[in-house]
Amino acid sequence: MARRIESLMLDGPAGKLEAVLEEPEDQEPRHAVVVCHPHPRHGGTMHNKVVYRIARGLRRSGCVVLRFNYRAVNLSEGAYDHGNGEMEDARAALAWLRARYPDLPYLLAGFSFGSRVILRLGCTLPDVSRLIAVGFPTVYADRSYLEDCTKDRTFIHSTNDEYGPVQELQGLFDKLPEPKSLIWVEAEDHFFKGALDEFENSVAGVL
Repeated sequence: MARRIESLMLDGPAGKLEAVLEEPEDQEPRHAVVVCHPHPRHGGTMHNKVVYRIARGLRRSGCVVLRFNYRAVNLSEGAYDHGNGEMEDARAALAWLRARYPDLPYLLAGFSFGSRVILRLGCTLPDVSRLIAVGFPTVYADRSYLEDCTKDRTFIHSTNDEYGPVQELQGLFDKLPEPKSLIWVEAEDHFFKGALDEFENSVAGVL
């Protein structure tokens, strides 16, 4: 079965959002997922290597995946909005994906800044099946959106993440309510240097 790949321009709250939709290579989709990229002010795009590996791992496990660029990134319109507008961009991307695949359960995944976006958004949604937070940055003080969140959350983290040291991430995770899971990947840095294959396999194994 040929894999469906589409380049898209979606309607977002601040203008058009550049996006790519990819279906699984060898099966009909069983889940639908939006993947959010790292910080747009630090070079983050939907083509980031970790985001690409998240998408590929999820496709391997039967997901149709929508990646998109936040406002003001590459061809996406609008201006950077300190995470608030970017969360609304993710909401718009999710609305499009759910309209396209209305019968599939959905989840959200994100890397670094994108992990904050999907947790802030996903913890407010009534029927999200899982939230996958990769490389969650502990440097941000505001974590109030996590305190009472009881969505099924999976954290995947490098053992040498400079933006989320092991003790800080573990301490945060231990305080969170269930259901939750934490997967450590032996890697050299925040971007899973030296362990991208293992990281992708971890993502594929989540579902």
